[in-house]
Amino acid sequence: MTATPATAPVKVLLVDDEGLVRSGFRMLLDTEDGITVVGEATNGLEAVDEAIRCRPDVVLMDIRMPKVDGIAATARIASTRGLEGVRILVLTTYDTDENVFDALEAGASGFLLKDAGPSELLHAVRVVAAGEALLAPSVTRRLISQVTARRAADRDADARLAVLTERERQVLGLVGRGLSNAEIGAELHLSPATARTHVSHAMAKLGARDRAQLVVIAYETGLVLPGT
Repeated sequence: MTATPATAPVKVLLVDDEGLVRSGFRMLLDTEDGITVVGEATNGLEAVDEAIRCRPDVVLMDIRMPKVDGIAATARIASTRGLEGVRILVLTTYDTDENVFDALEAGASGFLLKDAGPSELLHAVRVVAAGEALLAPSVTRRLISQVTARRAADRDADARLAVLTERERQVLGLVGRGLSNAEIGAELHLSPATARTHVSHAMAKLGARDRAQLVVIAYETGLVLPGT
């Protein structure tokens, strides 16, 4: 009988200018099966260097840091060759942080409040590592508000969506509503694998780095409306 190969642990890079915060995260993550901390950084500049050095799966990124902040660091990591597979989970103390939209546009895959419980943080790391988008509910409300305000200035929505097939538009709308591949498949009577393929095609055609950016595009173009 052939043994099932062990799954590689999720590699995490911690980025925060407060040593106590990093220590707390490390203590939590390193004691969890399937997750390992591979590096730490105290500012955005160090974060980019560490990401290149240790090639993490997930970066836990603080926003407000000296030298280079978390948004700039996120943009640099997202645009660095060889780091395309790195997912960034942005942490903030404020559920009304004005930088939510900017962080997602820069390439963040998720947003979580620092006061989230241990189980929420562990879940967030695993969700983001798996390529899904993750937004705290209060942050989602803030995001929708900001995107709705900006959408009025986006007069090229139809042109942006013209590259998609009708099925891909449907899938994009469901991604924008927060559905997983399995849920999208059930909604459209597709297999999860087929749903995943449509999501991948939409990402490629729209130049989206991950599902979080697809969510932003769905709201920007009016494909998903607040409250739907």
